[in-house]
Amino acid sequence: MRRVEHLLRATARAEARHFWFRGFRAFVTPLLRHAARGRTGARLLDCGCGTGANVALLDTFGRAYGFDLTEIGLRIGRDAGRTRLARATVTAAPFATASFDIVTSFDVLYSLPERDEMAAIAEMYRLLKPGGYAIVNVAAMQVLRGDHSVLSRELRRYSRRELRARLEAGGFHVERLTYTNATLFPALAVARLIQRRRGLRNEGDADTEISVPPRPINAMMSGVMQLEALWLRLFDAPFGSSLLCLARKPGASPS
Repeated sequence: MRRVEHLLRATARAEARHFWFRGFRAFVTPLLRHAARGRTGARLLDCGCGTGANVALLDTFGRAYGFDLTEIGLRIGRDAGRTRLARATVTAAPFATASFDIVTSFDVLYSLPERDEMAAIAEMYRLLKPGGYAIVNVAAMQVLRGDHSVLSRELRRYSRRELRARLEAGGFHVERLTYTNATLFPALAVARLIQRRRGLRNEGDADTEISVPPRPINAMMSGVMQLEALWLRLFDAPFGSSLLCLARKPGASPS
């Protein structure tokens, strides 16, 4: 539990300003817009919401909720004024079947043992209305394993084929699947090769991976992420440090 608390506190310090999180929101927003199109009074759920920071983003597309297993993450979120948060596990969510239009899973699946991973995918499918959408983000490309993997309790990094197969096995139809953070790939590949060769840092030191860079660098990299987000509106990236997927539960979309 200490390791989870460490990750969540480090994340809470960075998620408002760090260029990676700004880029992530820019990548995800067009998919949310697509998933919410034509829906009135949409209900959204962030499965494994951590501190609940992304619930605010989801809330711009309807009425959003979040749940997480870690009490400290929920406490951080509630202290920040996020009230629609519950404590639960992604393998058994305390919500009715077919009660949400959009569900999200952001950087959760890769930290789950395989049986729990499949149970979490099954829960997302159960929670969605027919025609509803799941938006999933995971760590990608095993070659990018490094110090950050320690901090995030990473059990695996996915390829496009692997993530598609797992979601389709859960009943989903994959509509969009792309790598993201392609612009970071060359620098990350070199840095993480060096990290693996010298040995990965322990958890206490690995949080340097998530600290906010100096303002000029952070601003420059935020701009780079925005440009990549614009490019991704038209094209899929062939590589990157994350995979972002838009998947649909078959059936008629309720209005």
